[in-house]
Amino acid sequence: MPIAAAYRDIRRLVFGVLALVGLAFAVQGVSAAAPAATAPEASAPAAAQADAAPAKGEPAVGADAAGNTDGGYEHLGPEWIKGQPTAFEDSPLKSMTFQDQYTDDGQFALGMNDYILAPVIVFISAFVFFLLLVVVVRYRRREGREPSRTTHNTLIEVIWTIVPVLILIVIAVPSITLLARQYKTAPADAITIKATGYQWYWGYTYSDNGGFEVISNMLPPEEAEARGLPGHLAVDNRMVVPAGVPLRIQTIGADVIHSFAVPSLWFKMDAVPGRLNERVLTIQEPGIYYGQCSELCGARHGYMPIAIEAVPMDKWRQWVASKGGSFGDEAEVTEAADIQAPASATEGAPAAGDGPTAADDGNAPSVPLDATEPA
Repeated sequence: MPIAAAYRDIRRLVFGVLALVGLAFAVQGVSAAAPAATAPEASAPAAAQADAAPAKGEPAVGADAAGNTDGGYEHLGPEWIKGQPTAFEDSPLKSMTFQDQYTDDGQFALGMNDYILAPVIVFISAFVFFLLLVVVVRYRRREGREPSRTTHNTLIEVIWTIVPVLILIVIAVPSITLLARQYKTAPADAITIKATGYQWYWGYTYSDNGGFEVISNMLPPEEAEARGLPGHLAVDNRMVVPAGVPLRIQTIGADVIHSFAVPSLWFKMDAVPGRLNERVLTIQEPGIYYGQCSELCGARHGYMPIAIEAVPMDKWRQWVASKGGSFGDEAEVTEAADIQAPASATEGAPAAGDGPTAADDGNAPSVPLDATEPA
């Protein structure tokens, strides 16, 4: 069989594979564009707030998106949600990659994936696929060709040893750099926030600001959608932090192992009972960032989302003051600091395996919460 005929067959096979891939994408696009059930319309306050979108860099002014008011502090509205997954109908290519990143480490990692890992993977896969096609077409049984029986070839062995080593070195340099960046020690002036994982909700303790704790439970999906917020991600009390400032995030589990993970901030750290893990986090710009517990922790593992609200420093100080917190020398942290006890330590509280708990306000102990009742 002439070589030209062999390559003609290869081209036909490649075109056939590409046609099948294109057809698969077309079918997926048609199914994604099919009309879905209409979501409930946003409530009047939420719609009015969306119409009056603030300028970039300033928090929203209007109704409290979290459903409560904290001493006059205005929470960010749904137009400030950032880093969410992209729908296929909006961008087929972007829907298959990572979320937008809003930290320096996240942008470094995303660049490493897009400009180093992905090209290397595509090149190696395409090269091996091409070699397989050549072998399949040229040495078909009906052609009667006898393949080479070469068992030792010094040049080939040197090439297939050196090339993979070089590829691994190219990958190793940014990988080790990323690891070092992720576990850099927090600066002395970083703001300390402890995230405690409970079954099945989160508690955020502001150790540098008087030690108060905020309990965060998932909102019922219908209530979240009525406020213009994503279902199964919106919470009654967000973790409010300042943007552009180093944060010392500490995690611990109150009962079992949980995991504090926010994809758009390139942050994931386990919350282990009896062990305090720590990592620095600096959010580049104001916004609302969502995550989930990423460690299987029981029956309601999928119902303990994470919502971080990053705001300018002056707005964050206003929020801390509304919670009764203090700053710097004003803080008087004692053994009797105003910290909420975990649900398991409250008399009459549900045991592990019962429904989640929520606080009536920022200072009261946790009480049982019926999952069917709005938070």
